[in-house]
Amino acid sequence: MAYDVDPGVAAALAAFRPPERLGFGQVAAPVMYDVHYADGAWGRGRLLPYGPIEILPGARALQYAELVFEGLKAYRVGQPWPNLFRPADNCARLARSAERLAMPPVPEALFLEALDAVAGALAPFVPDRSGQALYLRPFLFGTESGYLLRNSTTFRFMVIANPVEAYASGAIRVAIERHDVRAAPGGVGHAKAAANYAPSLRASSAALARGCTIALWLDAHEHRYLQELSGMNLFAVVDGELLTPTLDGAILPGITRDSLIRLARHRGHAVHERAIELGALLGQIASGACSELFACGTAAIVAPIAALVEADGREHVPRVVDGVAAELREALLAIQERRAPDPFGWTRDVARPAPAG
Repeated sequence: MAYDVDPGVAAALAAFRPPERLGFGQVAAPVMYDVHYADGAWGRGRLLPYGPIEILPGARALQYAELVFEGLKAYRVGQPWPNLFRPADNCARLARSAERLAMPPVPEALFLEALDAVAGALAPFVPDRSGQALYLRPFLFGTESGYLLRNSTTFRFMVIANPVEAYASGAIRVAIERHDVRAAPGGVGHAKAAANYAPSLRASSAALARGCTIALWLDAHEHRYLQELSGMNLFAVVDGELLTPTLDGAILPGITRDSLIRLARHRGHAVHERAIELGALLGQIASGACSELFACGTAAIVAPIAALVEADGREHVPRVVDGVAAELREALLAIQERRAPDPFGWTRDVARPAPAG
């Protein structure tokens, strides 16, 4: 194998006892992958026990949010060894995010090695119940210290993991955010960057305080057109057809979003990517033309929406909750968990560790 294994990994794995209730992101897996970039080249990776890392206080990741990341899952339902879902697409998106921040891309071979190292070591702890998985979080950040407004010359790529349940269970209530702006074309809205998420936290916290699950973002220019939810893309069922906001440079191109578009068309649904004006959508909900809304993302897979909620408490409630959403969630999850044929070639086995010595 091309990476080193720290002597403490075996003891960390032997001592790990995941709780019965996993939550999402609450249980840290006991190992992580780490590799450094310096002098224009990537070094040799290491599999380490999970734990604190050292970083200079002046590192640009801390001072200027020079950090991009990904999220994907490993599944082990009804099989002895885990598989991944579209990992090469996560690698490609990480490269696009890194390019936007002028960071060096992580080569695909290194990206997959890191995933295989972590998921392979944790294979016995990948949950085997449908709907559960091992969540993998690869991230790349600048480590050079300094305040000059330029990129780091040194970087670090890591992968950590968490055994998880579904991010959201049941229908969610979504707070319409009409004032704050998450992202604008030309910015980093299309990148999975830390700087893309920080501006959403105030509205997300306010949504929770109002009894909602998450916030819905509108365009930065007119505050009229739907973009996405915090961390999830959005679909509407209008006159029996699926609509989703077209990617405009400020919307994250979700891999689950793309999977659902392709899967829905494969199953005979009409799917349209277009600009969706909020006022028109609310009118369609009131008339019944928009029968259903749902969100999607790696964490939640597909989450039905029970209501869009205004700041004054008014609710816009679609007449169907979890209709098409339930169909697509089960169809996609069955492919991810290898309970159904994969006509798209989306799943990939985790590589088994090479024998020691």
